[in-house]
This record gives sequence, C-alpha cells and structure tokens, in this order.
Amino acid sequence: MRLAVIGAGAVGWAVADQAADREHAVVALADSRGAVVDAAGVDLDAVAQRRAAGDPVGDRSPGAALEADYDVLVEATPTTLGDAEPGFGHVERALDRDRHVVLANKGPVAERYDDLQALAAASAGSVRFEATVGGAIPAIATIEGVGPRRVQTVRGVLNGTANFVLTRMAAEGLAFDHVLAEAQDLGVAEADPSFDVDGTDAALKCAIVANLLRDGGVTLADVAVDGIRDVPGRALDLAAEAGRTIRLVGEVTPTTVRVGPRLVPSAGALAVEGTTNVVQLGTDHAGTLTLQGPGAGGAATATAVLADVDRLPPRS
Repeated sequence: MRLAVIGAGAVGWAVADQAADREHAVVALADSRGAVVDAAGVDLDAVAQRRAAGDPVGDRSPGAALEADYDVLVEATPTTLGDAEPGFGHVERALDRDRHVVLANKGPVAERYDDLQALAAASAGSVRFEATVGGAIPAIATIEGVGPRRVQTVRGVLNGTANFVLTRMAAEGLAFDHVLAEAQDLGVAEADPSFDVDGTDAALKCAIVANLLRDGGVTLADVAVDGIRDVPGRALDLAAEAGRTIRLVGEVTPTTVRVGPRLVPSAGALAVEGTTNVVQLGTDHAGTLTLQGPGAGGAATATAVLADVDRLPPRS
C-alpha cells in the first residue's frame, strides 16, 4: 500500500519508519508546517535530518500530502475535541477521493463517529481505528472478531500516564504532585498532563468503544469522567492493607460509559503497573477475555496503525 502520513509526531514518524518492514511505501509525509511528496517513496533519512535541525519535514505545503496519489491516509495529528478538526477534515478529503483511512487520532472516532460512518458509507474507501484504543493492544480487532453485539461490557486501564502515577504513588508512598513531576521528567507525562490525569484521554477511548458496541451515538459529553488528581496517598495505603489498589478504570456497559478511580484487587488483571494498559471484554458466550500490553508510545502504537493497513482490501 502507498501511505500518506499526516502528522509527524511520535506515532506518525514511527509509522513511516516501520512501513517498509510491512512492504508499504510512504509517498507523502506532512507535519503542521510542511510536507514532502515522492511517488517513488519519501527519503526518510533526509526527513530525519530536517527534523533534527528543527525544520519542517518538507518544503511543500501540508495540504500537498492530502492531494498525493496514495492508497491509505494515516491520520496521526493530535487529538482535538468538539468538531475534531483538522483531523476530521483530513479524513473527509481522503474518503471523498475513495481512499482508505487509518486513524491514530481519537477525535474523529470519539466525537464524530456518526459523521465518520456516513462518509465511509458513501465512499469506496474504508475507515479503521485500532490505534485509538489501547496502543498496541488489538482491542478493536478483538471486539470485531467476537462481534460487537456479543460483547456486553468493556473495562480497562487505558491511560499509561495515569497508571504510572498511581503505581508510583502506591509503591513509594509519594504524593501526586511529586510523582507527576517525576513522570514529566521521564517523558511519561506531557508538560500539560491534564488530558491524561483528568481522565479525558481514557474517556475518549471509552466513547470510541461505546460507539463500536452501540453502532454510534456517543461522544465525550456522554462519558462520566473523574480523574486522579484528588486520589490521596492515604487511600492507596488503606487499599493496600485490604489487598487492593486503585486504578483509573474505564467502563462501557449497555447503560453506562464512565471513567474514574476504582478499587481493584492487587493480584487482579486490572492492577497492571507502570504504563501498561489492559482491556477486559465481557462476552455473552466466551466469558471474559483479557488483553494486556503497551498502551502508548510511538513505536507500539504504530504497530496497531500498520496492522490496520494490513487488514485493508487493495484499492481497485
């Protein structure tokens, strides 16, 4: 497949870097300041030099990548809320050209799922979004394999930053602010960590799962969200005395979509540590299926993006 990658951050760059290993060619790559387009395949070594120098990835306008001759648009720009722009507009342009789309950007799937499906229905292109939930974990593919109507509940630890903070607080008896600063120093948390520690990122992932199970109709506004800023160290100590710990858990049921700190058994599947994510699917005939693995990071998330590319049918 010929890929146009929009967004050259950690995920987009990792997709471009890994594409050749999957026998795909990157024919266009764009960041917010520029683009490079080459039908024979983008010279990633030259792009890497430009990135290292602080320059745009290419000399053309970012929109040039959207007009390139590609098979699959990989949308890896930062997630935005509300109208999910500019990511949604990029998807719309690709589907209007009957191109396939693979999303790492959660916004279009969480905030405008119904619009997204309407565009896909009118296009010869397909839309896939494995990388929007759980990083490298094949949560979406597993739900599709079981059948969305056969999955009754989904529970999981879906944000690596929040999980790192809670894990360190419990293990070392440290205060939230201290651990958050440590996470920022290590690059586990962003300079502005609100998206993660306030539960927004996990809530977007739950909205995406709920849309898949319910065939649409859910946005971030429908998710009840509590973050971890107010979890006191004493609560973690008391939980440990009872053989439990606290994790930021997302949950989707037939009637609720919510995210918040929850008591879980210390030896249970949801008590993953560090930046690891876990997803549990409660199914009607197969019992509980548990998936665990890297939930974030450019290289790990890129594997989910490229797995989606591999699943796409060839363009006629």
